[in-house]
Amino acid sequence: MIERTAAPPRTHELNALFARVRRTTEALCRPLRQEDYVVQSMPDASPTKWHLAHTSWFFETFVLRPGLPRYPVFEERFALLFNSYYHAAGERHPRPERGLLSRPTVEEVFAYRAHVDHWMGALLAGEHGALGGELAFAIELGLNHEEQHQELLLTDVKHMLALNPLEPAYRERGPAPCAATKLPSERWASFEGGLIEVGAADSVVGAASFAFDNERPRHRRFVPPFELARAPVTCGEYLEFVEVGGYLRAEHWLSDGWDARARLGWEAPLYWKRDGLKRDGSGWRILTLNGARELDPAEPVSHVSFYEADAYARWQGARLPLEEEWEHAATGEEPVGNLLDSDLLHPASCARVGRRLEQVFGDVWEWTASPYTPYPGFQPFQGTLGEYNGKWMSSRWVLRGGSCATPARHIRASYRNFFGPEARWQFTGLRLARAPR
Repeated sequence: MIERTAAPPRTHELNALFARVRRTTEALCRPLRQEDYVVQSMPDASPTKWHLAHTSWFFETFVLRPGLPRYPVFEERFALLFNSYYHAAGERHPRPERGLLSRPTVEEVFAYRAHVDHWMGALLAGEHGALGGELAFAIELGLNHEEQHQELLLTDVKHMLALNPLEPAYRERGPAPCAATKLPSERWASFEGGLIEVGAADSVVGAASFAFDNERPRHRRFVPPFELARAPVTCGEYLEFVEVGGYLRAEHWLSDGWDARARLGWEAPLYWKRDGLKRDGSGWRILTLNGARELDPAEPVSHVSFYEADAYARWQGARLPLEEEWEHAATGEEPVGNLLDSDLLHPASCARVGRRLEQVFGDVWEWTASPYTPYPGFQPFQGTLGEYNGKWMSSRWVLRGGSCATPARHIRASYRNFFGPEARWQFTGLRLARAPR
């Protein structure tokens, strides 16, 4: 099992970080109306109220209960409602029925959060003794867990609002988008390949080196020479695929993808709406968290499934990168970009011209051609927390790089996100790969 007590706990750092992460989650809720907190738009999404309670349940279950023998549980029945998928932690309310939980109320959920925050503050302040390495690890994991739910909260809210015929915005105004810039003149960047190292370092020393168990162990892979597109595929580039009938030609699609396209009625990326032809033949607009607007051909395309990304790559005579290719290319790149901290909440149309690879981190999660499977020698976290990642290693595909809704602290080159091949409600896009020409 992965060693989790290699470093002494940094309680003063965890205390400040805990407060900041929890405040950020609640700040993301401020533009919402009371009615918005309860709606579940599809089984894969969860109501905002549930996200707020579940992230508190995580700290209560894995930190406060084992760490404070006299901790007063806020409401024992909440464990049934807000346990997500941890079988070892007890029974769970069915995921597709989370939107039916009109009670507890939003007010009661915020009271639950305040209760957990109070006792976590006392624990982190040392009022109940020194903080052991196991609890420090659980707190750091809980903070990363809540950062994941910050992204999910936004994408779930976006999906909910997009189903409303009134097309309401999450917020009416946000920061001004970046001015569009030209794509790199040279489309492809070459990489020599060879025997490379993949994954996070095996030691766990402090929050700065935190990594999930699915990012370990660090191991070697042989990668032949390859090329990666210097920038993600843009809306304008993807629009060509749509307009030439890419969604109507089976030769570009995997068999399961072609069936999903027909069954789910896909004609374009999620949140693209056609409002009639314009002079340029497009006539598309796009739904964003800041409201509906005309499609920007310069921004990275987002909200495409693995099947759509793969079909586009085939149409271009290219492919999706393997995850080890992506990590090898991204290693050494500074993990900065259009992430949640920029507050745009939408893929930016500007590229940082001059880098070997543009927009590697942020903007859109980039689909890879790699199935989500364990690394050689993978060991899950000990105990119930071992259910966090390992149990999902089937029928999912790896994405890399983070999105405009991913907290900057949360992302790194070794990070492995994963979703099913039909998933489109996340900010998912693509970057092309090919053999050297």
